[in-house]
Amino acid sequence: MISTLVQSAFQTGSLSVESEGLIRQIVTLKSCKRSDIEALQKLYDAVHQGKIRREAHAKAQLPVLH
Repeated sequence: MISTLVQSAFQTGSLSVESEGLIRQIVTLKSCKRSDIEALQKLYDAVHQGKIRREAHAKAQLPVLH
């Protein structure tokens, strides 16, 4: 699921509020696969490099993965 949301963000150049919310729910439930974590890292890097724009409020943070 996360990989699909990340792929959509790369295709559109934008991370929607809805997609970000779903990602947060999945991460909170800790139901991530390794491939999801890798996809989230790529998304995180792309957002911080300005390649993908977030629709969510600027103060909100992407989930931190440990």
